[in-house]
Amino acid sequence: MTLKKNYVDLTPRAAPRPVKRISDKRRRQINRLVKAECCNYQQGNCLLLDDGEPVSCPQLISGSLSCRWFRDAVLPIDKELHAEIMGQTALKKCSVCGQPFRAVSNRAKYCERCRKSERRKQYRESKQKTRTDVHN
Repeated sequence: MTLKKNYVDLTPRAAPRPVKRISDKRRRQINRLVKAECCNYQQGNCLLLDDGEPVSCPQLISGSLSCRWFRDAVLPIDKELHAEIMGQTALKKCSVCGQPFRAVSNRAKYCERCRKSERRKQYRESKQKTRTDVHN
């Protein structure tokens, strides 16, 4: 005997994400990104929401991140903008070459390319110091 007719799904839903308001400068960057990269954008309309009637692109007219497709597929194309808006680890500048890089930890100082050479340099200096201390 099944009681599926009277079953009501009471599983808790995930809390909605807070709406992130975006500054005018970031909004202009986002609008450029939408127009250049979004596959659902066509002449100011969103093909994803089109059900026979043209629908304006919600990401272009809102002052927040309102389009899930943009957030998940288009925004990661611009890594710096993505990190800033989504609040992920901020980009740091390499102490050696000055290039921006995504920090792996809060202590990271070097980009991936410079990290290897700096580690070798520090290891070499450490060994030289150890050798001079042993012979004195």
